[in-house]
Amino acid sequence: MSKRLNFWYGSIFGTYWMIYGVVGSFASVFLLAVGFTNAQIGITLAAGNVLAVILQPLTAEIADRSRRIGVIGISTVMTGMMMVFALGMFLFGGGTALGITFILLIAWHTALQPMFNSLTFKLEETGLPVNFGVARSVGSLAYSILVAILGSMVEKLGIIVLPISAEVTCAMLLISLFFTWRTFAKAMDARRNSLGEETRETADERGEPEESERIDAPQEPVRLMDFVRRNRLFVVLNLGVVGLFFSNAVLNNYMIQIVEGVGGTSEDMGRILGLMAFLEIPTMVFFSRLRSRFSCQSLLKVASVGFTVKIAICWLARSVAMLFVAQFFQLVSFALFLPGMVYFTGENMTRSEAVRGQALFTTMITVTTIISSFAGGWILDLWGPKMLTFIATLATAAGASVVFAVVDRIGRED
Repeated sequence: MSKRLNFWYGSIFGTYWMIYGVVGSFASVFLLAVGFTNAQIGITLAAGNVLAVILQPLTAEIADRSRRIGVIGISTVMTGMMMVFALGMFLFGGGTALGITFILLIAWHTALQPMFNSLTFKLEETGLPVNFGVARSVGSLAYSILVAILGSMVEKLGIIVLPISAEVTCAMLLISLFFTWRTFAKAMDARRNSLGEETRETADERGEPEESERIDAPQEPVRLMDFVRRNRLFVVLNLGVVGLFFSNAVLNNYMIQIVEGVGGTSEDMGRILGLMAFLEIPTMVFFSRLRSRFSCQSLLKVASVGFTVKIAICWLARSVAMLFVAQFFQLVSFALFLPGMVYFTGENMTRSEAVRGQALFTTMITVTTIISSFAGGWILDLWGPKMLTFIATLATAAGASVVFAVVDRIGRED
């Protein structure tokens, strides 16, 4: 049962990041092809992430308050809505209507990420081990394969492959959600049965719902001001995340412009993104071993340096080959920082605070994407990709400085 649960949880991440490969990483390719300028692309991507910031607390509230819908239920509804929005990629050839389509797709997709991250803790209520690092690495593997294939297909067949891929990957996510829910329900039934009839009767007398009848239980809410007061340095750390992830967002959103700036094509872009994602896998799979030997604080500092070196090489690159070289620092940047923050948050906070801490981290990444999307488009139109990667290098170095300054002090603050 444990292997089955982890398999389907991994498939959620796999299909989720495949969707991102289509509507996120290839957004610039698609929108440039239908006549959007870089500035218009930036506004579209930024607007989608602004809407996501609004959606994330609303969807979390619904999932927390509803005993029967829960995380998987609302995720299923949102995925179905994305399939409807993706039809706009077929129907609209450009202009405002297509821009709105992409805004909705990006917003709904981004709003799902914190729910899938926090689903780890819910699945652990089955009493079965759930490996977040392995599950997330499945996402990287699926993404790497898809974008490498998409790069070649777009070069040969045109952008029509992108809306088709969007519909197919959304359908795959629906399937993964269904089987995760079914496996979770069976595991909870097995656990309930192992507790014995007497335990179940006691719960019934108290009017408590059985765990197998719902996906997510409401947690004791933590007020925002109380959270900030008790975790001031953690909030500062997340301000550093804004600078640190600026380069990550730039590379994800504007890789085609950076690649073309050194003489590459969309096929090269697909291969670069595929390599970047593939290199995340070893670190995420073996993260638990790294964590047993090194503190999360140390891993976060190493990752901060990795982010900075990677974007600096992209800035200095004069060929596609140098962009490929830069991606090898993905091993010690994003792949190390993401699981590191998940576990670092859990180690330094109570469970109810950790949920809000994880949400804050995800929100800061979204805020970074908004800033980089909007600013990046204008910078590209005014000064080109070299200036964009230079500014990204400065922002990332500033974010790394914040991480070094505060991460060792978190957990020791009064």
